[in-house]
Amino acid sequence: MSPKVVLITGTSSGIGLAAAIASAQAGWTTVATLRDTNRADALRKAAESAGVELDIRQLDVTDPDSVHAAIDGVIADHGRLDALVNNAGAGHAGTIENDTVEDVRRVMEVNFFGVVQMTKAALPHLRATGGRLITVSSIGGVIGQPFNEAYCAAKFAVEGFMESLAPVAAKLGVTVSVVEPGPVSSEFIANIGIDPVAAVAQAGPYADALQAYATRTTGHFATNSQTPEQAAVPLVEALLAERPAFRIQTSQFVSAVAATKLADINGSATLALTGGWLG
Repeated sequence: MSPKVVLITGTSSGIGLAAAIASAQAGWTTVATLRDTNRADALRKAAESAGVELDIRQLDVTDPDSVHAAIDGVIADHGRLDALVNNAGAGHAGTIENDTVEDVRRVMEVNFFGVVQMTKAALPHLRATGGRLITVSSIGGVIGQPFNEAYCAAKFAVEGFMESLAPVAAKLGVTVSVVEPGPVSSEFIANIGIDPVAAVAQAGPYADALQAYATRTTGHFATNSQTPEQAAVPLVEALLAERPAFRIQTSQFVSAVAATKLADINGSATLALTGGWLG
């Protein structure tokens, strides 16, 4: 029997790169995709170091033609698709009075509509194999975080989309899961492109709150962040498990924060928690 085939988006760094290596080590034929293949050096070096082979392909999840070309190419070359891991995403920090509506649209396009496009294109093939659909969400998809309105809105949308899809897909043999990381020490934060000092200087009436949030977040990352490899472990376990859970946190810290929100009927505990992050 030929190895199962998984396509993973956003594998140039971070969780996507780690998941690509780990899935290949687990014996899966791994199609590792990224928007710019000129940024694949780290991925290739990691594969060489791990002694695994990857099928590295270009894929922009915001481009419908690119999405269909990638899926069609996998089927043409491998004959099947057993799993899709929606990992590609982009961070954003800001608050709506200072952001533009176009800023919010861009965040939604990558983090939500990219997931929707990939899912729609992959589902016929996942139905054919009784496969699984795994999407990297975030603790920001469970609990709204200050100065992350656009990002959390996109991740909330992903969670609602997948939670609604899961029972429908299950009737047709496809398992749906969302993976919720917390802080991860990867290039994801650096790629947001925010200069904290400049951001505070330009924040106007929000400056004090943003400074408190930035200070808290810096310390928070220092004490609670995981490596991409650690965060990828539950993702690959979901790929391999006979019956993975729908909602999967990547650490006990994230599970504790998620539990606060999911048990909070009127929202008071959540707002007390996140309000405390602003000093």
